[in-house]
Amino acid sequence: MAYPTIDKPYGLKPINLIGGQVYAGSTRLMSIASGYNTSIYYGDVVKRVANGTVEKDSGTTTATPVGIFVGCTYTNPTTKQKQFAQYWPAGTVASDAQAYVVDDPDVLFKVATVSSGTTVAFYGPDVVGANAALVQNAGSNTTGDSAIAIDGTSIATTASLPIRIVDIVPDTSNTSNGYCEFVCKFNAPYIVSTFTNTSNTVTSTVTGGHQYLNATGV
Repeated sequence: MAYPTIDKPYGLKPINLIGGQVYAGSTRLMSIASGYNTSIYYGDVVKRVANGTVEKDSGTTTATPVGIFVGCTYTNPTTKQKQFAQYWPAGTVASDAQAYVVDDPDVLFKVATVSSGTTVAFYGPDVVGANAALVQNAGSNTTGDSAIAIDGTSIATTASLPIRIVDIVPDTSNTSNGYCEFVCKFNAPYIVSTFTNTSNTVTSTVTGGHQYLNATGV
């Protein structure tokens, strides 16, 4: 039986919820600021910002995601018609722009691993349970798809890394028991403690992780 070959990363693909919860593939509409000048591609990580809109989360070793971007809608400034699009073109002027976001903090997603850039690489099943950084490759204006991946060389137990590896994807393994796709989820926020000599005090701050799990909000 022939199995698919993964020759490049494709972003984050939501597939399920952790713990066997019922998954309906639901999304939430979130506003994009008119003229926002960064393209957002299907499968990119997005975050809420202080004005209530969403932007691309360009974090790598740290991130503060609210979810996964899976398309958008806006009034096309040229045709004046409502448009449903695979990606958000940077700089589009549209006061009604909204992103479709998979925002459940329990979402599981499939993602490719790379050694760097878009070079797909294989890793053993022993990486399951560890954390990983994101690789922020540019998406495609032709397909509208993301090219984000996880960095296989970054895999560690470091609490600040934004991605937790939950399982393997067996369909694209190689003959050496290596895997180039994994099932992952967003990590929870973590605590950073800072000691101040002058006042002899320790200050703890909750940071990183999925925004819905951070008690301090955006």
